[in-house]
Amino acid sequence: ARQPHASDQFKSAPNAPAMSGYDRAITVFSPDGHLFQVEYALEAVRKGTTTVGVRGKDCVILAVEKRATPKLQDPRTIRKILTVDNDIALAFAGLNADARVLVDKTRIECQSYRLNVEDNPTVDYVARFIARTQQKYTHRGGVRPFGISTLLGGFNTDGVPELYQTDPAGTYYAWKATAIGKNSKSVVDFLEKKYVEDLAEDAALRLALKGLLEVTEASGKNIEVVIIRKSGLHWMKEDELDPLLKELDDTADKITKLKETK
Repeated sequence: ARQPHASDQFKSAPNAPAMSGYDRAITVFSPDGHLFQVEYALEAVRKGTTTVGVRGKDCVILAVEKRATPKLQDPRTIRKILTVDNDIALAFAGLNADARVLVDKTRIECQSYRLNVEDNPTVDYVARFIARTQQKYTHRGGVRPFGISTLLGGFNTDGVPELYQTDPAGTYYAWKATAIGKNSKSVVDFLEKKYVEDLAEDAALRLALKGLLEVTEASGKNIEVVIIRKSGLHWMKEDELDPLLKELDDTADKITKLKETK
């Protein structure tokens, strides 16, 4: 009797070897038009920490959920909001190492722009650069996409605040308010209901924090916030955040309502 051969398993499914490689090759489309590695990078973003951005009348608020740091670790080494330029900040969801590399490239580009143009780069210029860089890593062999999405806050040439989002596919969008990362859909749904035009700084801050509290525990240790103003960036300290979070936290009310409905 003939001995079975390893190749026999493919005879019943002639397309198996051809189909199996589409999720490994970054430069190859699947027959139904997908780039699987880019979609896997977007999945890494969906598993990242929740990040919220809100554009106000004269400011942009970026708020990020912080994971608990080990007792002996220096918390200053774990940052989810990074300074890109004097008045531009970036918050991200996804892989920390990828964010560090992408932010370093962006900082160099901002310095190069300032050297050549003798002016500060605008937030839309920086968003386009980040999106262009991320897109380059979707069509070259030997690389993989950046596993992060970013929220960028800053000002345009007219001094109007702007909020941009970029993703691993290399697309970028301007938003009034949005969220990325884990449970971002719940936060976006909340923002869609509560957002109004021309929010003052305090109202924009409260909206961003309230959106984050939909999915995060109310504690200054768990949340990192930066307010982007024309005069520069203001990083909120824990003792500034705690009273505000206690005021906004309605978890107890929600639990009471649930008990009443039961």
